[in-house]
Amino acid sequence: MDSGLAALLGAAVGSVTTLGAAFVNGRAQARSQHAQWRRQHRRDAYAGYLGALHDRDIAMDAVLDALRSDRPDLADVDEKTSRFVMLAREVHRACEVVVLEGPASLADVADRVAKASGDLSHVMRRMAENARAGITTHRAEDTALAAERERALYQAVKDFRLAARNVIDKAV
Repeated sequence: MDSGLAALLGAAVGSVTTLGAAFVNGRAQARSQHAQWRRQHRRDAYAGYLGALHDRDIAMDAVLDALRSDRPDLADVDEKTSRFVMLAREVHRACEVVVLEGPASLADVADRVAKASGDLSHVMRRMAENARAGITTHRAEDTALAAERERALYQAVKDFRLAARNVIDKAV
C-alpha cells in the first residue's frame, strides 16, 4: 500500500472515530442537561407546594387561635377563615403540579398531607360552627384534638419534605 493511500485511510478512520465520539458525547450531554432540567422543575414544584403549605398553615393557625378564645370574635374568625380557604386552594393547585412532576411515591406522600390537612380542617370547622352557635361544651376536647391533628399534619409535611429531597437527590 502506498503511503498516500495509507494516510488517506488513516485520516478517514480518524474522522469517523472523532465523529462517533462527538455523537456519543453529544447524546450524553443532552441526557445530562435533560436530567438537570427535570430535577429543577421538580425542585420548583416541591418548593412551591411547601411554600403554599406554609402560607396556608399560618392562616390555619390564625383561625385556630381566634377560635380558642373564650369569646371568639366571629367577624374576625370569618375573615381569617376566608383567607385560609383562599390559601387552601393555592395548596391544591401546587399539589397538582407535584403530582404531574413527581413520581407516584411522592404523590402518595402528598395525599397523606392532604388527609392530615383535611382532618385538622374538619376539627377547625366544627370549632367555628360551635362558636357561632354559642356551644362551649366541646371546646377543651376540640382544642386538644386540634393540637393532635396539628402534630399529625406537621409530621406529614416533614415526610413530604424528606421524600421530595430523596426524589431530587436520585435525579442527580
